Amino acid sequence: MKKVHVIVSGQVQGVGFRTWAAEEADALQVTGWVRNLRDATVEAVFCGEDATVDKMLRRVESGPLGARVEQVLATDWKGASFSDFTVLPTCSA
Repeated sequence: MKKVHVIVSGQVQGVGFRTWAAEEADALQVTGWVRNLRDATVEAVFCGEDATVDKMLRRVESGPLGARVEQVLATDWKGASFSDFTVLPTCSA
């Protein structure tokens, strides 16, 4: 089981990134969540089999049509695992 915390920067808000990420995660059977941050980045947690999470990370490097991903920072997630994938509201902090 692999769990990663991801920050995606570039033109990643206003292009359907969260919905796209949820669809990709569901297709790959990856659990976790995704949300926009106030600094115009997208934050996500991906949990699943090692190879599947790696595949999700490769997809995030391109993003949906209209996105321009400049950087994907992935670190180990020490938090809980999840039973599904959720789109969360924009972080208020």
